[in-house]
Amino acid sequence: MVEEFIVRTQRKNEIVNITDQVKQIVEKVCKKEKIKDGICLVYTPHATAAITINENWDPSVCDDFLTAMSNLIPEEKWKHDRVDGNGAAHIKSAIIGPEKAIPIKDGKLVLGTWQGIMLCEFDGPRERRVIVVCK
Repeated sequence: MVEEFIVRTQRKNEIVNITDQVKQIVEKVCKKEKIKDGICLVYTPHATAAITINENWDPSVCDDFLTAMSNLIPEEKWKHDRVDGNGAAHIKSAIIGPEKAIPIKDGKLVLGTWQGIMLCEFDGPRERRVIVVCK
Protein backbone atom coordinates (compact mmCIF):
# COMPACT_ATOMS: atom_id res chain seq x y z
CA MET A 1 0.00 0.00 0.00
CA VAL A 2 1.25 3.49 -0.90
CA GLU A 3 0.64 6.60 1.21
CA GLU A 4 2.14 10.07 0.99
CA PHE A 5 2.40 13.34 2.84
CA ILE A 6 3.79 16.84 2.26
CA VAL A 7 6.66 18.53 4.07
CA ARG A 8 7.02 22.30 3.78
CA THR A 9 10.63 23.30 4.34
CA GLN A 10 11.64 26.71 5.62
CA ARG A 11 15.32 27.10 4.66
CA LYS A 12 17.64 26.47 1.70
CA ASN A 13 19.41 23.65 3.58
CA GLU A 14 17.40 21.92 6.27
CA ILE A 15 16.86 18.56 7.92
CA VAL A 16 13.25 17.72 8.84
CA ASN A 17 12.48 14.82 11.16
CA ILE A 18 9.65 12.84 9.51
CA THR A 19 9.82 9.79 11.79
CA ASP A 20 6.44 10.33 13.45
CA GLN A 21 4.58 10.75 10.14
CA VAL A 22 6.17 7.59 8.74
CA LYS A 23 5.46 5.60 11.92
CA GLN A 24 1.80 6.62 11.85
CA ILE A 25 1.46 5.51 8.23
CA VAL A 26 3.23 2.20 8.86
CA GLU A 27 1.06 1.36 11.87
CA LYS A 28 -2.13 2.29 9.99
CA VAL A 29 -1.19 0.33 6.87
CA CYS A 30 0.07 -2.70 8.78
CA LYS A 31 -3.18 -2.87 10.75
CA LYS A 32 -5.35 -2.43 7.64
CA GLU A 33 -3.34 -4.80 5.42
CA LYS A 34 -2.55 -7.26 8.23
CA ILE A 35 1.19 -6.86 7.69
CA LYS A 36 3.15 -8.25 10.63
CA ASP A 37 6.68 -8.33 9.22
CA GLY A 38 7.87 -6.63 6.07
CA ILE A 39 9.60 -3.61 4.67
CA CYS A 40 8.86 0.12 4.55
CA LEU A 41 10.25 2.22 1.73
CA VAL A 42 10.42 5.99 2.32
CA TYR A 43 10.99 7.93 -0.91
CA THR A 44 10.98 11.55 -2.03
CA PRO A 45 10.50 12.24 -5.77
CA HIS A 46 12.72 15.30 -5.96
CA ALA A 47 16.16 15.88 -7.49
CA THR A 48 17.30 18.31 -4.78
CA ALA A 49 16.01 16.56 -1.66
CA ALA A 50 16.92 13.25 -0.03
CA ILE A 51 16.03 10.80 2.73
CA THR A 52 18.45 9.69 5.45
CA ILE A 53 18.41 7.98 8.82
CA ASN A 54 20.44 9.46 11.65
CA GLU A 55 20.28 10.45 15.30
CA ASN A 56 17.07 12.30 16.11
CA TRP A 57 17.71 13.23 19.74
CA ASP A 58 20.50 15.84 19.56
CA PRO A 59 19.73 18.55 16.95
CA SER A 60 23.44 19.36 16.64
CA VAL A 61 23.83 16.10 14.65
CA CYS A 62 21.65 17.58 11.89
CA ASP A 63 23.52 20.89 12.05
CA ASP A 64 26.84 19.04 11.78
CA PHE A 65 25.50 17.00 8.86
CA LEU A 66 24.49 20.13 6.95
CA THR A 67 27.84 21.80 7.72
CA ALA A 68 29.73 18.74 6.48
CA MET A 69 27.67 18.61 3.28
CA SER A 70 28.30 22.32 2.65
CA ASN A 71 32.03 21.87 3.25
CA LEU A 72 32.22 18.84 0.94
CA ILE A 73 29.99 20.32 -1.76
CA PRO A 74 30.27 24.12 -1.85
CA GLU A 75 27.76 26.37 -3.59
CA GLU A 76 28.25 28.30 -6.83
CA LYS A 77 30.98 26.30 -8.53
CA TRP A 78 29.05 23.84 -10.69
CA LYS A 79 28.16 24.00 -14.40
CA HIS A 80 24.49 23.46 -13.57
CA ASP A 81 24.51 26.71 -11.55
CA ARG A 82 24.31 28.56 -14.87
CA VAL A 83 20.88 26.99 -15.40
CA ASP A 84 19.16 27.60 -12.06
CA GLY A 85 21.81 28.04 -9.36
CA ASN A 86 21.29 24.75 -7.55
CA GLY A 87 24.11 22.50 -8.73
CA ALA A 88 25.26 21.73 -5.18
CA ALA A 89 21.73 20.68 -4.21
CA HIS A 90 21.63 18.10 -7.01
CA ILE A 91 24.99 16.63 -5.99
CA LYS A 92 24.07 16.46 -2.28
CA SER A 93 20.77 14.80 -3.10
CA ALA A 94 22.40 12.24 -5.37
CA ILE A 95 24.98 11.30 -2.73
CA ILE A 96 22.43 10.85 0.08
CA GLY A 97 19.76 9.32 -2.17
CA PRO A 98 16.00 9.71 -2.47
CA GLU A 99 14.99 6.64 -0.45
CA LYS A 100 15.58 4.43 2.56
CA ALA A 101 14.23 0.95 3.29
CA ILE A 102 13.38 0.14 6.91
CA PRO A 103 12.31 -3.26 8.29
CA ILE A 104 8.87 -3.74 9.80
CA LYS A 105 8.52 -6.19 12.70
CA ASP A 106 5.29 -6.85 14.55
CA GLY A 107 3.63 -4.04 12.58
CA LYS A 108 6.14 -1.38 13.62
CA LEU A 109 9.25 0.21 12.15
CA VAL A 110 12.55 -1.25 13.34
CA LEU A 111 14.74 1.74 14.19
CA GLY A 112 17.56 2.02 16.71
CA THR A 113 17.01 3.89 19.97
CA TRP A 114 18.39 7.17 18.64
CA GLN A 115 17.52 6.77 14.95
CA GLY A 116 15.07 8.95 13.09
CA ILE A 117 14.01 9.30 9.48
CA MET A 118 14.96 12.67 7.99
CA LEU A 119 14.03 14.59 4.89
CA CYS A 120 17.10 16.48 3.68
CA GLU A 121 16.26 19.74 1.95
CA PHE A 122 19.05 21.16 -0.21
CA ASP A 123 17.15 23.71 -2.35
CA GLY A 124 14.43 25.21 -0.21
CA PRO A 125 12.24 26.51 0.97
CA ARG A 126 9.92 24.17 -0.90
CA GLU A 127 7.00 21.83 -0.63
CA ARG A 128 8.23 18.21 -0.75
CA ARG A 129 6.32 14.98 -1.23
CA VAL A 130 7.26 11.94 0.82
CA ILE A 131 5.96 8.57 -0.36
CA VAL A 132 5.73 5.61 2.02
CA VAL A 133 5.30 2.04 0.74
CA CYS A 134 4.69 -0.88 3.11
CA LYS A 135 4.86 -4.52 2.01
